[in-house]
Amino acid sequence: MTRARRARTALALLTAALLALGAGGCGGRATTHHKPGTSHAEDTGSNGRLLKADDGHGHRLRQVAADGAPALDLAVRADPEDGWNVHLTVRGFRFTPDSVGGAALAGRGHARLFLDGRPLARVYGPWFHLSEALLRSAGGGTRLTAGLYADDHTAWAVDAKPVRAAATLGAAPASPAAPPDDGTTTVTVTVEHGTVRPAPGRTEIAKGSTVRLRVRSDRDDTLHVHGYDKEAELPAGRTVTLTFTADRTGLFEVETHESDLLLTQLVVR
Repeated sequence: MTRARRARTALALLTAALLALGAGGCGGRATTHHKPGTSHAEDTGSNGRLLKADDGHGHRLRQVAADGAPALDLAVRADPEDGWNVHLTVRGFRFTPDSVGGAALAGRGHARLFLDGRPLARVYGPWFHLSEALLRSAGGGTRLTAGLYADDHTAWAVDAKPVRAAATLGAAPASPAAPPDDGTTTVTVTVEHGTVRPAPGRTEIAKGSTVRLRVRSDRDDTLHVHGYDKEAELPAGRTVTLTFTADRTGLFEVETHESDLLLTQLVVR
């Protein structure tokens, strides 16, 4: 065999080996080296169908059937020290921060928050603290929206619409209070079927005055005033009155223990 023929044979063998290695590189589990909307990210099996439309911010929609599709609810609660505590309740979905940037897998991924339609933050779990500093840096706003996204950053969608939920940030209305002529503030709350009436709000309290909480629940529970460590049992169907002196300033939440419901917030000045 001549030297030139031996060189051509060696080159052919090397090329075949490289092709074999390249084919195996994409044959295993999903990889992360593809851009969203290409190759592995276009898997249309149980991972939905990639649409041409996007979420309004450049993330293409990944449509799935409504039955069993990812879903979420969004709740916001004023934080006693700073900003808001944001809670995402998800169904048919789980947060997978370890695989962000990988291929889209059914019912997995992360969330994104938008403030008045502007991108605000990514969320990798059910809770997120939205500080006043972050609100200011984002230019302010009141309409908070959350959406669910796959690991490849495509947006989960049903009927060509992103899977989203929204809530409003702002001062809640104060709970009804008795006239302050006797120096006592009375807040009356009723809990029925998991719903608080009136809706949780804030009540202004003068430091040193008396607070009277009148609470009635349709199930056995426990009333608790954070910061003052005041508690009272709530037997089902009975109105319970808890009275104490507001001798500490700040924002204090009144909640139920077993059902974990916010009843009101007391602002003591």
